Amino acid sequence: MGCERRLFLTAALLAVFLCSDAITGGREAEAHSRPYMASLQVADGGRMKHECGGFLVADQWVMSAAHCFLSGSEGRKVVLGAHSLSEPEDSKQTFDIVQVFSHPDFSISNYDNDIALVKLDRPIIASDAVKSLKFQSDDGADPATEQEVNTAGWGSLNNLGSRPDKLQELVIAVMNRVRCGRSDYYGRKFTKNMLCAASKQSDTCDVSLPQNIL
Repeated sequence: MGCERRLFLTAALLAVFLCSDAITGGREAEAHSRPYMASLQVADGGRMKHECGGFLVADQWVMSAAHCFLSGSEGRKVVLGAHSLSEPEDSKQTFDIVQVFSHPDFSISNYDNDIALVKLDRPIIASDAVKSLKFQSDDGADPATEQEVNTAGWGSLNNLGSRPDKLQELVIAVMNRVRCGRSDYYGRKFTKNMLCAASKQSDTCDVSLPQNIL
C-alpha cells in the first residue's frame, strides 16, 4: 500500500465540515508554536498570495483540501515555517508541488471527503519551525460532543473577509451531529464523514481541513 493510500485512510478520520474559509474571533498564535502549519499560495500579479491552509504529515507530504485544487496545482507553492505571510523569516521553506492526490469520492456539491494529499518537490529540512504533525490513528475515536479542539490558520478574521498576516488560533467545541444535520444548520450538506465545531463567542468556518482542527 502506497504512502498516499495509508495517509488517506487515516485522514478520513480527520475530515471536518464547518461553514466557510474563516477563523472568526481567533487570536494570534505564538510564533512557530504550530510548526506543521502550511500555507498554500498562488501567484497574484508579481507576488504569491495565501489561498489555502494545510499541515505537514510526512517529510514530503502536506494534507489540505481537495477544493483548493479544482483548477489544478500549476503555479501554486507550499510555504512551511511561516508565522507572518508577508515578512521575511529565516524559518520559511518554499516548495513546488509535484503531485496532488484528491480523495476519489470528493464532492464539490457539499464538500464531502474534501481531502487532498500534496507531494512536495523535495523532503523538508526539519527544524523547530518545520515539523510534521502526529495525527489520529486509523482506530482512533472522533472527538466527543462538547470536547474542546484547537484550530489554526490564516483564514478571514470577520464577516467582512479581512485576512490576517500572522497565524491565528482558536479553541472551539465539537457540536452534536444531529444538531449539525438540522436544516437550520448544515442540513444535507453535513454527512457521516464530517464533524462540526463552533463557539458561542467566536467560530471557525471552513470546509474540511485547511484550518486544521486538531
